[in-house]
Amino acid sequence: MTTSIITSPVGVMTVLIAVVTFWFWLERSTRWKIFEFLPPLVFIYASPVLLSNSGVIPFESTAYDFLRHYGLPIFIVLMLIKVDVVSAVRIMGKGVFVMLLGSIGVVFGGVMAYKLGQVLSFGDYFPLAPDSWRAFGTLAGSWIGGTGNMTAAYAGLEGAPADLTMAAAADQMVYLIWLPILLGSKSFADRFNRWARVPHGRLEAMETAAANFKSTEHPPTMTSLLYLGLIAVGFTWISLALSEVLPPVAIGGATVITAGTWLILLVTTMALLASVTPARKLPAAQPIAMAIIYIYVARVGATMDLSVVDWDKMIGFIAMAYVWIMIHGMFILTGAWIFRVDIHTVAIASAANIGGAASAPIVAAHHRETLVPASILMALIGYAVGNYLAILTGRIGQLIGS
Repeated sequence: MTTSIITSPVGVMTVLIAVVTFWFWLERSTRWKIFEFLPPLVFIYASPVLLSNSGVIPFESTAYDFLRHYGLPIFIVLMLIKVDVVSAVRIMGKGVFVMLLGSIGVVFGGVMAYKLGQVLSFGDYFPLAPDSWRAFGTLAGSWIGGTGNMTAAYAGLEGAPADLTMAAAADQMVYLIWLPILLGSKSFADRFNRWARVPHGRLEAMETAAANFKSTEHPPTMTSLLYLGLIAVGFTWISLALSEVLPPVAIGGATVITAGTWLILLVTTMALLASVTPARKLPAAQPIAMAIIYIYVARVGATMDLSVVDWDKMIGFIAMAYVWIMIHGMFILTGAWIFRVDIHTVAIASAANIGGAASAPIVAAHHRETLVPASILMALIGYAVGNYLAILTGRIGQLIGS
């Protein structure tokens, strides 16, 4: 076994943080066009893959264990305590229901795409691994909430590094097609709004509500950071303790809730309960959370052994992801017609699902710049439900595939 150049846990952690820092620095200092199509996340994941497979850093480290056991739950708490459902509904109205219907479309589409992939695999057209339901659940996390939900679902479903690799690859391949569609839909606004029977004055009402929305944060103080740390670490401790004593849940002989699943579900629920308390007003929670999750993504990349990747199965998975996104699109359009919602809201709702907090503001700024704050709120709602629905997607796939 080849010894890595850097083996110290603190050295490995330094490398992961350096990778994340470098790619965000490069994006912001150069403004290269490539980052509009391939966000830093792709390179943050890929760089440690190359570093570990070339022997610079190891595939296994106590630094990775620390991030998995403690970093991910802390991230979930910090991100979800900022969820503000009331403000999102106040601005976007029934558009929130369209987004939630799109989330259901991701669940349904993921299960159907997985089943279709299984059927085609029998004919050797698109071979999928028998346990690829973990990869489908992982990608569902990204498409319902965002990167954080993807990594949470990956952990909750106890996936292998190859599952996250397939999910990340499919996510970017579909994103390259879906984002231009959402941006270009603005050109069909009038025709779409007539088809969806959008009530007169809806757009004006949304912009008025958006103008009245206050989203400013006070600079963090030492005391507020201590409160934040107490909540994040305390919830993580309680969730870890409970996950170790709660029994696993089996359905039809298949274990669908393990200790890892309990951990994600518990910490998600506790954080959402805290979001309706004054804890939501604590500053700096979101930037700290995002810093943690990007380091975690780098950690997952470092554990990916390229020698075990089955590229044929990855192609089959990506093909099913395109089927999947079309099903999501049908659910979104159905929601638009049922709730009589305009194309701008529809595009933002889908972006809040498929692209998360990174893409929703981009789509909102292109359609109607005044709706950018609301797009972020909608993306946070995706974060709120993403862990539950992504794990549900994976587990349904597990049950129908067994």
